[in-house]
Amino acid sequence: MFGGSFDPVHVAHLIVAEAAADALGVAVRFLPAREQPFKRAAHQASPEQRADMLDLAVTGNPRLAVERVELGLPTPSYTVRTLRALSERASGKGNRYTLLLGADAARDLADWWEVEALPALADVVVFARPGASVVRHPLIARVIPVPSIDVSATQVRERVKQGRSIRYLVPDAVREYIATHGLYR
Repeated sequence: MFGGSFDPVHVAHLIVAEAAADALGVAVRFLPAREQPFKRAAHQASPEQRADMLDLAVTGNPRLAVERVELGLPTPSYTVRTLRALSERASGKGNRYTLLLGADAARDLADWWEVEALPALADVVVFARPGASVVRHPLIARVIPVPSIDVSATQVRERVKQGRSIRYLVPDAVREYIATHGLYR
């Protein structure tokens, strides 16, 4: 599970997911947050639009999928609540989840809602770009390296706002969706 705002999804998100799928030998499901507790004011596209853009971005890659469970849960989006909902839905299937976190999100781990419940629900794996430091935390089961690429959703939104190209920063289908829906202007 790779959670986040994905406002919008961009190539660095996809590169990280692909690297995690390689390193862990699993399929990666993107979990778009309905309302991220640490970024409440930052969401510009609706949760449904962000999930739609993710669907477009992962089309054709059998190792990547989108999980929309948070869109139906109360706000704010707490990871523990989401993992419980996934566990209830998959009851009896014996699923064990892996939660992918960036090194930046891992720094806030101690402040998460009901963080002490995480170990019963998922293994926490942190991905780190070259040169990035990863905080030590007893809940972090593993750290995996991922390629470094300097692209951020903030950067993409700002370029759209300025009328600049976002070609190659987001998948073409996402770029077209942003233009069609007039997002980030």
